[in-house]
Amino acid sequence: MADYLPEFFTLALAHALAVASPGPDFAIVLRQSLHHGRRTALWTSVGIGCGLSIHITYCLLGLGLFLKNSPAALLTVQALGAAYLAWIGLQALQARPRSGDIDLAGGPAEPSARAAWTTGFLVNLLNPKAALFFIALFPLAVSATTPRLVQVGYGVWMTVTTVAWFSFVSVVFARESVRRAFLRHGHWIDRALGVVFLGFAVSLALASLG
Repeated sequence: MADYLPEFFTLALAHALAVASPGPDFAIVLRQSLHHGRRTALWTSVGIGCGLSIHITYCLLGLGLFLKNSPAALLTVQALGAAYLAWIGLQALQARPRSGDIDLAGGPAEPSARAAWTTGFLVNLLNPKAALFFIALFPLAVSATTPRLVQVGYGVWMTVTTVAWFSFVSVVFARESVRRAFLRHGHWIDRALGVVFLGFAVSLALASLG
């Protein structure tokens, strides 16, 4: 196994930098933490990890090369991703100020665990930048002679660490003091995040046109 440590460290470092950088995944976990609380944000984090595992799986199966070499397939993914992120952004822009007592129990219309998971899953799965990251990373960092079981181990590591990172983000931003301040003035933060999501959507749309 020591022979594959350089590969592993290369993948782990590249993945860590990608996960920690601000993007749609971070933005949705931040919004879920502040808007609905820790439970919803944690389920969203698990959904993000599951979406990531799909990208890893098709790269391991060699389907990533098909997506890379198929402009029509990549354009479809970009269009779906842009539409979904735009929808989330428009939802966030409609946030209204809260009135009355501040309720930290999750607030009105708290999504179910399944709905929160689905949100995280789709945000990651429909993010072409996530797809392209793994399509480009695996051929460069992983040798064709690396055993499939070792490659699966790489994928499990990246999936688990992704869930762990966003779970940490969930816990930090779902703290009572943070959420209480958000729930008093959170419609402005929610609207700002809406602009961020629309920015991601426009970026994907422009990339698909280019």
